[in-house]
Amino acid sequence: MEDPSAATSSPRRLVVLISGEGTNLQALVNAQNTPSLPNTRIVLVLSNRKNARGLIRASTALPPIPTAYLGLPPFLKSNPGKTREDYDVEVARIVLRAKPDVVVCAGWMHIVSEGFLDVLKGTRVLEGEEVLAREIPVINIHPALFGQFDGAHAIERGFEAFQKGEVDELGVMVHRVVKEVDRGEPLIQRRVEVVKGEAYEAYEERLHKVEWKIIVEATRVVLDEVQPPLSSDGSS
Repeated sequence: MEDPSAATSSPRRLVVLISGEGTNLQALVNAQNTPSLPNTRIVLVLSNRKNARGLIRASTALPPIPTAYLGLPPFLKSNPGKTREDYDVEVARIVLRAKPDVVVCAGWMHIVSEGFLDVLKGTRVLEGEEVLAREIPVINIHPALFGQFDGAHAIERGFEAFQKGEVDELGVMVHRVVKEVDRGEPLIQRRVEVVKGEAYEAYEERLHKVEWKIIVEATRVVLDEVQPPLSSDGSS
Protein backbone atom coordinates (compact mmCIF):
# COMPACT_ATOMS: atom_id res chain seq x y z
CA MET A 1 0.00 0.00 0.00
CA GLU A 2 1.37 3.43 -0.94
CA ASP A 3 2.39 5.68 1.93
CA PRO A 4 0.38 8.94 1.66
CA SER A 5 3.29 10.87 3.15
CA ALA A 6 5.40 10.01 0.11
CA ALA A 7 3.06 11.91 -2.22
CA THR A 8 5.05 15.13 -1.85
CA SER A 9 8.60 16.05 -1.06
CA SER A 10 7.46 18.96 1.13
CA PRO A 11 7.66 18.05 4.82
CA ARG A 12 4.36 17.78 6.67
CA ARG A 13 4.36 20.59 9.26
CA LEU A 14 3.32 20.31 12.92
CA VAL A 15 2.71 22.99 15.51
CA VAL A 16 2.73 21.61 19.06
CA LEU A 17 1.06 23.44 21.98
CA ILE A 18 2.41 22.71 25.47
CA SER A 19 2.22 23.98 29.04
CA GLY A 20 4.67 21.91 31.04
CA GLU A 21 7.27 19.17 31.08
CA GLY A 22 6.88 18.30 27.41
CA THR A 23 7.24 14.51 27.54
CA ASN A 24 4.52 14.07 24.91
CA LEU A 25 6.30 16.70 22.82
CA GLN A 26 9.50 14.69 23.21
CA ALA A 27 7.75 11.64 21.78
CA LEU A 28 6.84 13.69 18.70
CA VAL A 29 10.36 15.14 18.44
CA ASN A 30 11.82 11.64 18.54
CA ALA A 31 9.33 10.38 15.95
CA GLN A 32 9.60 13.16 13.34
CA ASN A 33 11.22 11.98 10.11
CA THR A 34 11.21 8.33 11.22
CA PRO A 35 8.94 5.54 9.93
CA SER A 36 6.49 6.55 12.70
CA LEU A 37 6.12 10.11 11.35
CA PRO A 38 7.78 10.16 7.94
CA ASN A 39 8.48 13.38 6.08
CA THR A 40 7.30 15.40 9.09
CA ARG A 41 8.78 18.44 10.81
CA ILE A 42 7.75 20.26 13.98
CA VAL A 43 7.91 23.91 12.90
CA LEU A 44 6.84 25.57 16.17
CA VAL A 45 6.37 24.75 19.84
CA LEU A 46 4.12 27.28 21.57
CA SER A 47 3.64 27.45 25.34
CA ASN A 48 1.26 29.42 27.53
CA ARG A 49 3.72 29.08 30.43
CA LYS A 50 7.05 30.85 30.25
CA ASN A 51 8.97 28.28 32.31
CA ALA A 52 7.61 25.18 30.58
CA ARG A 53 10.42 22.64 30.28
CA GLY A 54 9.02 21.65 26.90
CA LEU A 55 10.38 24.92 25.50
CA ILE A 56 13.88 23.79 26.47
CA ARG A 57 13.28 20.38 24.90
CA ALA A 58 12.38 22.14 21.65
CA SER A 59 15.22 24.64 21.61
CA THR A 60 17.82 21.95 22.39
CA ALA A 61 16.52 19.47 19.83
CA LEU A 62 18.70 18.68 16.81
CA PRO A 63 18.01 20.69 14.78
CA PRO A 64 16.51 23.24 17.20
CA ILE A 65 12.75 23.79 16.92
CA PRO A 66 11.44 27.38 16.96
CA THR A 67 9.53 28.27 20.12
CA ALA A 68 7.07 30.93 21.19
CA TYR A 69 5.48 31.96 24.48
CA LEU A 70 2.19 33.74 25.04
CA GLY A 71 0.66 33.66 28.50
CA LEU A 72 -2.91 34.67 29.25
CA PRO A 73 -2.30 36.86 32.36
CA PRO A 74 0.49 38.98 30.79
CA PHE A 75 -1.52 39.27 27.57
CA LEU A 76 -4.53 40.65 29.44
CA LYS A 77 -2.34 42.95 31.54
CA SER A 78 -0.61 44.47 28.53
CA ASN A 79 -3.84 44.72 26.49
CA PRO A 80 -6.45 46.46 28.68
CA GLY A 81 -9.97 45.67 27.56
CA LYS A 82 -8.95 42.46 25.79
CA THR A 83 -10.59 39.16 26.76
CA ARG A 84 -9.70 35.50 27.04
CA GLU A 85 -11.16 34.97 23.57
CA ASP A 86 -8.93 37.75 22.21
CA TYR A 87 -6.00 35.83 23.69
CA ASP A 88 -7.13 32.64 21.96
CA VAL A 89 -7.38 34.46 18.64
CA GLU A 90 -3.84 35.78 19.10
CA VAL A 91 -2.65 32.23 19.79
CA ALA A 92 -4.40 31.19 16.59
CA ARG A 93 -2.62 33.97 14.70
CA ILE A 94 0.79 32.73 15.91
CA VAL A 95 -0.17 29.19 14.90
CA LEU A 96 -1.33 30.29 11.43
CA ARG A 97 1.92 32.09 10.72
CA ALA A 98 3.82 28.81 11.19
CA LYS A 99 1.70 27.32 8.37
CA PRO A 100 1.03 23.94 10.01
CA ASP A 101 -0.78 21.01 8.47
CA VAL A 102 -1.88 19.80 11.93
CA VAL A 103 -1.87 21.29 15.43
CA VAL A 104 -1.20 18.94 18.35
CA CYS A 105 -2.14 19.90 21.91
CA ALA A 106 0.41 17.91 23.91
CA GLY A 107 -0.25 18.87 27.51
CA TRP A 108 -1.74 22.28 26.63
CA MET A 109 -3.44 23.27 29.90
CA HIS A 110 -5.74 25.90 28.48
CA ILE A 111 -9.26 25.39 27.19
CA VAL A 112 -9.40 26.96 23.75
CA SER A 113 -12.42 29.01 22.81
CA GLU A 114 -14.60 28.60 19.76
CA GLY A 115 -12.86 31.66 18.30
CA PHE A 116 -9.55 29.78 18.16
CA LEU A 117 -11.18 26.84 16.40
CA ASP A 118 -13.06 29.08 13.95
CA VAL A 119 -9.76 30.62 12.82
CA LEU A 120 -8.21 27.21 12.21
CA LYS A 121 -11.34 25.98 10.46
CA GLY A 122 -11.09 28.94 8.11
CA THR A 123 -14.57 30.21 8.98
CA ARG A 124 -13.04 33.30 10.59
CA VAL A 125 -10.34 35.19 8.69
CA LEU A 126 -8.04 37.38 10.76
CA GLU A 127 -7.13 40.82 9.48
CA GLY A 128 -3.78 40.72 7.72
CA GLU A 129 -3.75 36.91 7.43
CA GLU A 130 -4.27 34.74 4.38
CA VAL A 131 -7.50 32.84 3.73
CA LEU A 132 -6.95 29.16 4.54
CA ALA A 133 -7.07 26.67 1.68
CA ARG A 134 -8.56 24.14 4.08
CA GLU A 135 -9.18 23.50 7.75
CA ILE A 136 -6.16 22.87 9.98
CA PRO A 137 -7.08 19.94 12.25
CA VAL A 138 -6.45 20.30 15.99
CA ILE A 139 -5.98 17.21 18.15
CA ASN A 140 -5.44 16.76 21.89
CA ILE A 141 -4.17 14.02 24.17
CA HIS A 142 -6.26 13.37 27.27
CA PRO A 143 -5.39 10.86 30.03
CA ALA A 144 -8.80 9.21 30.23
CA LEU A 145 -11.16 7.22 28.04
CA PHE A 146 -13.83 9.10 26.12
CA GLY A 147 -16.57 10.47 28.38
CA GLN A 148 -14.93 9.22 31.55
CA PHE A 149 -13.02 12.07 33.23
CA ASP A 150 -13.25 15.25 31.17
CA GLY A 151 -11.14 18.26 32.13
CA ALA A 152 -8.25 18.73 34.54
CA HIS A 153 -6.64 16.20 36.90
CA ALA A 154 -8.05 13.26 34.98
CA ILE A 155 -5.24 10.89 35.97
CA GLU A 156 -5.72 11.47 39.69
CA ARG A 157 -9.52 11.41 39.45
CA GLY A 158 -9.49 8.21 37.43
CA PHE A 159 -7.04 6.43 39.70
CA GLU A 160 -9.04 7.37 42.79
CA ALA A 161 -12.30 6.24 41.19
CA PHE A 162 -10.78 2.87 40.24
CA GLN A 163 -9.41 2.28 43.72
CA LYS A 164 -12.87 3.03 45.16
CA GLY A 165 -14.47 0.56 42.74
CA GLU A 166 -16.39 3.26 40.89
CA VAL A 167 -14.96 2.33 37.46
CA ASP A 168 -13.63 -0.93 36.05
CA GLU A 169 -11.11 0.38 33.55
CA LEU A 170 -8.95 3.40 32.76
CA GLY A 171 -7.07 4.60 29.74
CA VAL A 172 -5.96 7.44 27.48
CA MET A 173 -7.12 8.91 24.21
CA VAL A 174 -6.21 11.34 21.47
CA HIS A 175 -9.25 13.16 20.12
CA ARG A 176 -10.20 15.93 17.73
CA VAL A 177 -10.61 19.26 19.51
CA VAL A 178 -14.10 20.76 19.55
CA LYS A 179 -15.56 23.53 21.72
CA GLU A 180 -16.84 21.00 24.29
CA VAL A 181 -13.92 20.03 26.55
CA ASP A 182 -12.52 16.56 25.78
CA ARG A 183 -15.64 15.65 23.78
CA GLY A 184 -14.25 15.55 20.26
CA GLU A 185 -14.18 12.36 18.21
CA PRO A 186 -11.56 9.95 19.58
CA LEU A 187 -8.86 9.06 17.06
CA ILE A 188 -7.18 6.47 19.26
CA GLN A 189 -8.16 5.12 22.67
CA ARG A 190 -6.08 2.69 24.66
CA ARG A 191 -6.75 1.07 27.99
CA VAL A 192 -4.04 1.25 30.63
CA GLU A 193 -3.53 -1.47 33.22
CA VAL A 194 -4.34 -0.38 36.75
CA VAL A 195 -3.98 -2.54 39.86
CA LYS A 196 -5.95 -2.42 43.09
CA GLY A 197 -3.79 -1.10 45.90
CA GLU A 198 -0.85 -0.03 43.75
CA ALA A 199 0.90 3.31 44.20
CA TYR A 200 -0.45 6.19 42.14
CA GLU A 201 3.03 6.84 40.75
CA ALA A 202 3.22 3.32 39.28
CA TYR A 203 -0.02 3.83 37.38
CA GLU A 204 0.96 7.32 36.27
CA GLU A 205 4.27 6.08 34.82
CA ARG A 206 2.50 3.26 32.97
CA LEU A 207 -0.08 5.69 31.56
CA HIS A 208 2.53 8.16 30.31
CA LYS A 209 4.32 5.43 28.38
CA VAL A 210 1.06 4.68 26.56
CA GLU A 211 0.52 8.39 25.90
CA TRP A 212 3.92 8.66 24.19
CA LYS A 213 2.92 5.94 21.75
CA ILE A 214 -0.59 7.03 20.86
CA ILE A 215 0.18 10.73 20.42
CA VAL A 216 2.54 9.73 17.60
CA GLU A 217 0.07 7.22 16.12
CA ALA A 218 -2.83 9.70 16.14
CA THR A 219 -0.71 12.49 14.68
CA ARG A 220 0.24 10.17 11.81
CA VAL A 221 -3.44 9.35 11.20
CA VAL A 222 -4.44 13.01 10.93
CA LEU A 223 -1.43 14.01 8.86
CA ASP A 224 -2.26 11.27 6.38
CA GLU A 225 -5.84 12.59 6.15
CA VAL A 226 -4.81 16.09 5.13
CA GLN A 227 -2.76 15.36 2.01
CA PRO A 228 -1.59 17.30 0.19
CA PRO A 229 -0.12 19.45 2.98
CA LEU A 230 -0.74 23.17 3.01
CA SER A 231 3.01 23.57 2.72
CA SER A 232 3.18 21.71 -0.63
CA ASP A 233 3.33 25.01 -2.50
CA GLY A 234 6.96 25.26 -1.44
CA SER A 235 6.41 27.94 1.20
CA SER A 236 8.51 27.74 4.33
